[in-house]
Amino acid sequence: MPSLGGRAQRRSCQEQPFSVARAMVEGVIYRYRCGIAWRDVPTVFGPWQTIWTWHRRMAGDGTWDTVLQRLLAEADAADLVDWSVSVDSTIARAHQHATNITRPTGGWVELHGSTRRAA
Repeated sequence: MPSLGGRAQRRSCQEQPFSVARAMVEGVIYRYRCGIAWRDVPTVFGPWQTIWTWHRRMAGDGTWDTVLQRLLAEADAADLVDWSVSVDSTIARAHQHATNITRPTGGWVELHGSTRRAA
């Protein structure tokens, strides 16, 4: 791209090559598949800020919803989707001290919290 006065000439959205759009979409997919933060997306997909902006815009205008609906419709028509549901009944219990609920226990804290001291 020719430079103008040391700055790169900016292209309009319609002039962006398809490879740039593909890299952005692949960057979004990579981010969700790996479960990483936006800042950790490899630079081979482009700047993470740009990938995040593309994702935000596509989510806002409903593009991702349309893509999902079309992919599911095509996969269902080809009988590639198994619509059986699996429910996980795993219970994750937390330790009693993991909560932020305070309870009066009548213990050491209450005894030392009084303003009167024993003589």
